[in-house]
Amino acid sequence: MMRIIVLFNLKAGADRAAYEAWATGTDIPGVNALGSVKSFSVHRATGLFGSDAPSPYAYVEVIDIHGMDGFVADVSNPEFQQVAAAFGDFADNPQFILTEDL
Repeated sequence: MMRIIVLFNLKAGADRAAYEAWATGTDIPGVNALGSVKSFSVHRATGLFGSDAPSPYAYVEVIDIHGMDGFVADVSNPEFQQVAAAFGDFADNPQFILTEDL
């Protein structure tokens, strides 16, 4: 299994409530329906542990996938590209971090 961590802020002018409604109603169920995805969750950052400072990123996504080839094939599907395009309308320069377990 592989895990992708996505860190991002919303674009200037993007509505937080609209993004969160889209994330819970479209993005989360859509990504979780992909055969290559074991689990997908989206988290709103609330701050930095032990500090009053805000998080440098407003949102964190955790995508656990069975393998990169299947995931790339799934997200390349024209139907899923509509979901990806909507994400791109909200997210400002998201960072997709590939990880592996130690």
